This record gives sequence, structure tokens and C-alpha cells, in this order.
Amino acid sequence: MPTAQVILPPILREKTNQQSCLNVEGATIRDIIADLEQQFPGLRFHLCYETGELRSYVNIFIDQANIRYLGGLDTPVTAGARILVIPSVAGG
Repeated sequence: MPTAQVILPPILREKTNQQSCLNVEGATIRDIIADLEQQFPGLRFHLCYETGELRSYVNIFIDQANIRYLGGLDTPVTAGARILVIPSVAGG
């Protein structure tokens, strides 16, 4: 399995013992999220709905490309990929 690096926003770091950068394994983003959940139970809830689909306010970028415009959760992950999780920000 390819090993990738996931960078989490501050709001999710409380779920990972304040770790901002995690090494994970997976062939797709879906696999990466499964590995994150295995390492840090409950983290998937903050990324995905109960149906398994990505929450609308969560953006995931792989090597600077938004996965929503690639293959979604089935976007392939290559070894050494950098995955960035960014929550949407609303304001007014």
C-alpha cells in the first residue's frame, strides 16, 4: 500500500493527540480515511457522513487538486502523496 502524508487543520488535531501531520496507508482516499479511523477512532465522523460520503463542508486536496473534481473518495493515492484536509469556512 502507498504511504501518504495527511495534514489536518487545527480543529481536527484534538482527535489526533495534537498531531498535525500523519503518515497513512491506502490506495485511495477512501482507504486513507479508513486508516485514519483505525489509528484515531471517531475521526471519520468529522470527515464523512454516516453514509460514507464526504461531508459537504470538508475539502480534501491531494497534491493541490481537490478530490471532488477527481475521483472523489475513490481518487487514487500514490506513494509520497500529500493530502490536505481543509474545512470550508463560512462567514458574513
